[in-house]
Amino acid sequence: MATFASRKIASEPPLMLILSDWTKVEEDCRKAVQLDNNSVKGHYMLGLALLQRQEYAEGVKELEKALDLGRGADPKGYMVEEIWQELARAKYMEWEHESTKRTWELQTLKEACETALEEKYILEVSQLEGFLDEVSTKHMEQLESLARVFKIAAEADTPTEVPDYLCCKITLDVFRDPVITPSGVTYERSVILNHFKEVGNFDPVTREPLEESQLVPNLAIKEAVQAFLHEHGWAYKMD
Repeated sequence: MATFASRKIASEPPLMLILSDWTKVEEDCRKAVQLDNNSVKGHYMLGLALLQRQEYAEGVKELEKALDLGRGADPKGYMVEEIWQELARAKYMEWEHESTKRTWELQTLKEACETALEEKYILEVSQLEGFLDEVSTKHMEQLESLARVFKIAAEADTPTEVPDYLCCKITLDVFRDPVITPSGVTYERSVILNHFKEVGNFDPVTREPLEESQLVPNLAIKEAVQAFLHEHGWAYKMD
């Protein structure tokens, strides 16, 4: 028999549920994954429920589990794309939360350092009469060095551009499941499979005949993407 939470899931988009509903969803999903740890939907909905409580790390873990299971069971299924979208959103939310915390900590530390330098400057001015120019020059140099150090520290959380080689040539989005063709071109798996279905069995770039069996996972690019996203969580943001 369907529970209240499961009926709500079936009738409403995930993010439209109220917090009390998500509490019930979490309870139901924990029971579901205990009974079947390979339940894609169980891990997926549990991940979404945890995100509602801002349990980002655990939520991401459950969504990653759901994505792995989904790719193994039905790599072409609609849920794989849906789960990835939610995982990307969760990763971005996790980064945004941590980034905001780091920004506040850096600003607080910077202000404390500036205050300490100012106090040091005032003390040196009172003690080293006749050397005001030297003391002032040194003070300005220290403030400039301090500003450079904190600017570099903040750069990791500053969005820039994702390198082209980490993006699909068709969608221009960062790779999720990259595959390489015999001609050496790398595509997003779901995109090239859709190309086969909608257009024909040939390479979109080289126009050479191409079959699904010829696609090989590009593990090097996949690892490079994972490393980049680990260091630059802002890149998970979806337009």
